[in-house]
Amino acid sequence: MTTTGKTTPTDIGSHVELAIGGMTCASCANRIERKLNKLDGVNATVNYATEKAKVTYAEGIETEALIDAVKSAGYSAHVPKATTTTEDQDDVAEHGQDASIRALRTRVIVSAVLTIPVIALAMVPALQFTYWQWLSLTLAAPVIVWAGLPFHKATWTNFKHATATMDTLISMGTGAALSWSLYALFFGTAGEPGMTHPFELTTARSDGAANIYLEVGAGVVTFILLGRYFEARSKRRAGAALQALLQLGAKEVSVLRNGYEKRMSIDDLVVGDRFVVRPGEKIATDGTIVEGTSAVDASMVTGESVPVEVAAGDTVVGATVNAGGRLVIEATRVGADTQLAQMARLVEGAQNGKAQAQRLADKISGIFVPIVIVLAIATFGFWAGTGGSIAAAFTASVAVLIVACPCALGLATPTALMVGTGRGAQLGILIKGPEVLETTRRVDTVVLDKTGTVTTGHMTLTKVIPANGENRRNLLRYAGALENASEHPIAHAIAAGAVDQVGTLPAVEDFANIEGLGVQGIITDGESTHAVLVGRPQLLAEWSQHLPPNLEAAMTAAAENGQTAVAVGWDGKARGVLVVADAIKPTSAEAIRQLRDLGLTPILLTGDNATVAASVAAAVGIDPGPDAVIADVMPADKVAVIERLQNEGKVVAMVGDGVNDAAALAQADLGLAMGTGTDVAIEASDLTLVRGDLRAAADAIRLARKTLATIKGNLFWAFAYNVAALPLAAAGLLNPMLAGAAMALSSVFVVSNSLRLRNFKAINQEPPPVAADVSVEQSSVNA
Repeated sequence: MTTTGKTTPTDIGSHVELAIGGMTCASCANRIERKLNKLDGVNATVNYATEKAKVTYAEGIETEALIDAVKSAGYSAHVPKATTTTEDQDDVAEHGQDASIRALRTRVIVSAVLTIPVIALAMVPALQFTYWQWLSLTLAAPVIVWAGLPFHKATWTNFKHATATMDTLISMGTGAALSWSLYALFFGTAGEPGMTHPFELTTARSDGAANIYLEVGAGVVTFILLGRYFEARSKRRAGAALQALLQLGAKEVSVLRNGYEKRMSIDDLVVGDRFVVRPGEKIATDGTIVEGTSAVDASMVTGESVPVEVAAGDTVVGATVNAGGRLVIEATRVGADTQLAQMARLVEGAQNGKAQAQRLADKISGIFVPIVIVLAIATFGFWAGTGGSIAAAFTASVAVLIVACPCALGLATPTALMVGTGRGAQLGILIKGPEVLETTRRVDTVVLDKTGTVTTGHMTLTKVIPANGENRRNLLRYAGALENASEHPIAHAIAAGAVDQVGTLPAVEDFANIEGLGVQGIITDGESTHAVLVGRPQLLAEWSQHLPPNLEAAMTAAAENGQTAVAVGWDGKARGVLVVADAIKPTSAEAIRQLRDLGLTPILLTGDNATVAASVAAAVGIDPGPDAVIADVMPADKVAVIERLQNEGKVVAMVGDGVNDAAALAQADLGLAMGTGTDVAIEASDLTLVRGDLRAAADAIRLARKTLATIKGNLFWAFAYNVAALPLAAAGLLNPMLAGAAMALSSVFVVSNSLRLRNFKAINQEPPPVAADVSVEQSSVNA
């Protein structure tokens, strides 16, 4: 292997994950990434959100060299400590993040308590008692020095590497404000008893010896820290998707050893072990069924809404639920090789691969900060070189730094985000953080998971079709009573539908489950007794109960529409057919229309078969063509579909609710999770829709776009204030009251502009109407 030139990915084989410390913005991640990638044979990706670096490197490169490269860039790095279990690793990471957020919250609270009276004293002349300036110094100094320490450290790091970020401007501005205030208090006239800041909005040239800027320094530190705190809380959730996903699996398993069951930890299970899964239990790991038959609810992994019938020889996936009988399974994959673990890696890969949206303030600061510093130096040189006093020159240059300090900028993002997210919460919409908002403006395609998103996600009795001359009520009562004794998910749907329609069900005797065919039993109804069969037509045929033409047609129609139909018979005759399906939510069709109105192209994505997918698409108004309906898709394939759409130039939003959607939600440019779904999907998403109403997706995108527009407006006016005031400061015409008032007015404008988001109204205020197709089906049940 050559050691010169950049190694191609195919030449690189070893991998390591480094935990990075000291990053304060997206530009920090970019700097570390560039530093690592300069090393021969190294390919690195640094994620600011997760504070991790994924590094692939060639043979001969030591991990210490990678860590040294990060340290040389001014940051810390270490290989995460290996612990006994994944759960221990999650706990260590979680406690570390919590401690960091608690420390930041403490800084915010202490800063706010100390800063509020400082601003009040500076802005309200009536509060300026004889020695008010010294109280302001006592309160403001800890805020600027201690609470602002993270900014000062970052500035020193930036200085050593000849770069500048918003931290540089914050540190220099607040430091200049404190330094000049100390000069004015101890060596100028600002410390004299009775000094006041008169309330006058005029410009006047002065030597600055009577001016203090403590409220500017303390206010900026507090506001920026508040923004950093909300950002940190958002970042705290970045790894929660993986933790939730890994915790879905079973923790213990009943392993067969020498003919006896032994309860043991899932970590001790090895390939080839046989284990027992009872009804209602999670399947411990991927395996092959050795004994038993059952129905397995795999919707959380595969997305299929109908439980899958399994028997000896069939394969099953870990973390799915055994909904029927007792199973004995032989483990074929354990630990990191299971499908659940592979899905966790998909989610992690998608999160790390998705580019973190760089904050608008950081983008602008890359240009703005150097300009301000150069302007401050030039101002000092101009006044000193044209015969002005050194004090006047220094006053003007310090004024440039102070007036450029981003007070309103500190409020621009957090206030809009707080108001926008607060309003969203009232409407059942949770926005994870500011970094997700930019994407909403550019989204042009929305991919909709079927199960649990467009549909309800659980089986429902939709049609009751009696044979000619049969009583519909009796058909429901007898079938519901018999299915009520079964553990099968389809049986539960029939029993629940029967109870809803006819109330109390008769008693069942001699109940029996006929493997793979259905159930039978004796029902006593008053003085009459009936031998009832419910299941496949083959079961009824074995008792010479053949379906008449209208019931045959009903069975065929159900199959063509991707629905499940069961036949019912008693006393030697087929009596009717019951149809069960994953019902479409009554608001889904309207939601699709609203998404189209926002300029989005809807695509239906599902693990179900093409027949079911086409039927659902047609019902909600999605073109059933191959470009708009994608069926038979496994979890890994869902990620591939999102990537394909992105490679075609589309900006993709994904709406889903299940574990099988988590990786796709993370991969999508914008992930929206239904709050009625799994924690994994919610944590992997950018927006969460608390209500199970798909129409909330359209409201969420509208609110996110409105919030982003507000943030951009705030940023514009915050910087416009700086740009407008800088010439006055450079000219030496900016007195402290004018600077304070202008800053206060800019902050008030930013806050007021953000508060307008409270007036955002959702399109859907009324309870959803019942869809026409659903009402027809329900009426057939009631008849």
